[in-house]
Amino acid sequence: MKAVILNSYEKRAVDVRTAEIQNQCTILCNQLSNSSYLDGITSEVIKSELVQLSNIYNGRVMVIANDFRIAEDTYDMDKGKTIVSEDVIQCFQGKGTSNYDAKNKYIEVTSPILDGNTEDVTGVMLVSVSTDTIVDSLAVLDGKASIVGITIGVVILVLASLAGVVMVKPFQRITRSISAVTEGYDDNYLHENAYTETQLISDAFNKMLGRMRVLDDSRNEFVSNVSHELKTPLTSMKVLADSLLSQEDVPAELYKEFMGDLSEEIERENKIINDLLSLVKMDKTANTLNIKSENMNTLVEKILKRLRPIAATRNIEVVFESFRPVTAEVDEMKLSLAISNLVENAIKYNKDDGWIHVSLNADHKYCYIEVADSGIGIPEESAEHIFERFYRVDKSHSREIGGTGLGLAIARSAVLMHRGAIKVYSQLGEGTTFTIRIPLTYVS
Repeated sequence: MKAVILNSYEKRAVDVRTAEIQNQCTILCNQLSNSSYLDGITSEVIKSELVQLSNIYNGRVMVIANDFRIAEDTYDMDKGKTIVSEDVIQCFQGKGTSNYDAKNKYIEVTSPILDGNTEDVTGVMLVSVSTDTIVDSLAVLDGKASIVGITIGVVILVLASLAGVVMVKPFQRITRSISAVTEGYDDNYLHENAYTETQLISDAFNKMLGRMRVLDDSRNEFVSNVSHELKTPLTSMKVLADSLLSQEDVPAELYKEFMGDLSEEIERENKIINDLLSLVKMDKTANTLNIKSENMNTLVEKILKRLRPIAATRNIEVVFESFRPVTAEVDEMKLSLAISNLVENAIKYNKDDGWIHVSLNADHKYCYIEVADSGIGIPEESAEHIFERFYRVDKSHSREIGGTGLGLAIARSAVLMHRGAIKVYSQLGEGTTFTIRIPLTYVS
């Protein structure tokens, strides 16, 4: 702003000064033409006017004859000498000129002297005027502009500081709310709508807080379920042991029966612990999958070959249908565990003389594995909870067949680690279908 104002003032002042000099030159040129001054007729009046013009504008006035000889010089330095310059030549052609030398700070104006009868150019008036007064005015303006600039800067800094104090208050409140999370969850969510930014931060914070509460509740529920599941077999073993200790002369057959029951409870405890270790291992190695290119057809056939004898004990037919050869980048151990759990569940919760249908297919991007059975099915209200740890649709029936409630949680974790998805479709009493979708190419 300062530079623009000073440049504008300088240009305006030079234009005004140039216009004034041109007007004075025009008047004096007319007088010179009428008085035949260039013909050698001396006029003290005109000479004094030339000197006066020189004094008023602190400059130099020269009158040049048509032979480029200096006829008059208010400085009395070059009178009688010859001057040839581009501006003088151009003026002799009938066109006056004006130039501003910003470096040397002067204005130079040429004006033609015309013959009163023929309108021919008989001479040139050359006026050089100093612009020291304009320079002085610019210096004064520059000083004032600097003072104004400093004042404005100080005012802006003060206003910016005050505005900053006011504007950061919502963020300070947000900071206090976030700090409160380290001491315990607050009952109220964050509602800071002072600005768009604070509203976005509040929304993100509330989502995070909600997620943390869900995770905390899930952790508490998980710990409670683990404690319950591990305690149940121990309680059964203690009851069996106490029953034996309270009886005298117990027959060997009864000892054998009780020991068999104890062995079953120990096996159940061992299965729960193994499933828990599988989940923990998956959580810890989520970022260290042993990804290799695997033949999915061979992988599924191996799993079914191992599980068919178990299905045969209940006369359950296991059918594998492969639509095409499929090769995918997977962790064989973890994905095998997921598929095995789905097929084992299909066997456990199936009907005698039922069937299990396993299919493998793929497109240009994904591999699809489907496990369908003719089992007892899943109630609609339970379908969204079956992947939760220790969740059972029918707890009594699950305990009878040895379920721990961790199989589907393990399967889901393994599929998600492969950036895949698992879905369930079921009708109570008619069977269940699980669908796994896994990318053919693993992207970390």
